[in-house]
Amino acid sequence: MIKTMADKEKLKEIRDRIDSLDQEIQLLINERAACAQEIAKVKEEAGEGKNHIYRPEREADVQRRIIKRNKGPLPDEEMVRLFKEIMSSCRALEEPMTVAFLGPEGTYTQEAAYKQFGHAITSRPLGAIDEVFRDVESGAAHYGVVPIENSTEGVISYTLDMFMNSPLKVSGEVDLRVHHCLLGKASDISGVKKVYAHQQALAQCREWLDANLAGVERVAVSSNAEAARIVAGEKKSAAIASEAAAEIYDINVIAANIEDEPDNTTRFLVIGKHMPEPSGHDKTSVLLSMPNKPGALYEILGPLARHDVSMTRIESRPSRRGTWDYVYFIDFEGHAKEEKVRTALKELAGQTSMLKILGSYPKAVF
Repeated sequence: MIKTMADKEKLKEIRDRIDSLDQEIQLLINERAACAQEIAKVKEEAGEGKNHIYRPEREADVQRRIIKRNKGPLPDEEMVRLFKEIMSSCRALEEPMTVAFLGPEGTYTQEAAYKQFGHAITSRPLGAIDEVFRDVESGAAHYGVVPIENSTEGVISYTLDMFMNSPLKVSGEVDLRVHHCLLGKASDISGVKKVYAHQQALAQCREWLDANLAGVERVAVSSNAEAARIVAGEKKSAAIASEAAAEIYDINVIAANIEDEPDNTTRFLVIGKHMPEPSGHDKTSVLLSMPNKPGALYEILGPLARHDVSMTRIESRPSRRGTWDYVYFIDFEGHAKEEKVRTALKELAGQTSMLKILGSYPKAVF
């Protein structure tokens, strides 16, 4: 407790300074918002319209400059998060963006959508990944967010399969550190007789479940948020989901951070109708097919190596067009408009039976 007059005066001085800074910050935020409105007006007069409110390459550049000039004490990630919310609110002054995601409310995919776009969006929960694709294709949503891979359990195959026939482009990526919680009506694990979760979450918490809830039935459902929704009505069940889901469905956090790997991270893709312009720190995702012959994989990798293009991921999937016929999903660094990437893609196109550029987009900052 502060007792001396000198300490009380010092505290008042600091609080007065904070009040003054708050006023200045508020004025500057509104000034920034007015500038954003002016930019929107110029774009509209130039014929760009409202389909170009969100510019991923521009926002990625802003985030990197925020990190470069940040001197603390707030960490870089927190400073970027604050500015994302400011940018989100400024965009919403013209037109709130609708973003579809794998629902229901409280999924990690919704968290990824908020991390990418800020909270000043209309979030649209849907029941399946294919519904997210259809919503964006139809124009019901400006963008969609879908999971693509997890650091522990690998690729989400259904998302990859959707790209085979979709006209949509990858517009961005989101890396989300996933902390699983055991949620339920109970206050501890002693009364838990059944655990609901998405199959990926069950796999990511397998060791914890084996050690703490051995023999308890595990039920796979469509999403972790759906698991939380179910458990809200069952006293002897628990769900693996996020802390946010506990708040949404009014259930307890029985145990926190139960994932087996402390660095458990899920990567999400942002899907839209347009491919961003180069930001200087980009990735490109492609889908290609090769005849089933000796050396086919070598021929895929050759052009990337020859033109100094760094591959970051490769996955193969059955093409469903013939027995033992496969397609490859490849991520590599660089933008399709960069010379070395463009040259490598041209060479690949000449030796593949099918090449589809899914998108070039800014790499996740965090």
